Amino acid sequence: MSEEEQKGKRNQLPRLNLDSKFWKTFLFVVAAFLIFAGPTYVVYVLMNVLDISYVFSMISGFALFIVGLVLLWYLIKNKVVS
Repeated sequence: MSEEEQKGKRNQLPRLNLDSKFWKTFLFVVAAFLIFAGPTYVVYVLMNVLDISYVFSMISGFALFIVGLVLLWYLIKNKVVS
């Protein structure tokens, strides 16, 4: 390998192997957790356990919900989930 090819290999970001059953399952479980637990349990923990304001708790729960939906959309778009 030439020096330029080695530099190019080092500068590449590692990509997820979506062919692996582990990554398919893991990302689907993370998406489900973000969609369902984000707006419920995370908001509860932020409000009652960590004593954070209601508004910030709701905003963070909504943000986690949106992240979960985007992740699920990504998985469906790439035909990881049918």
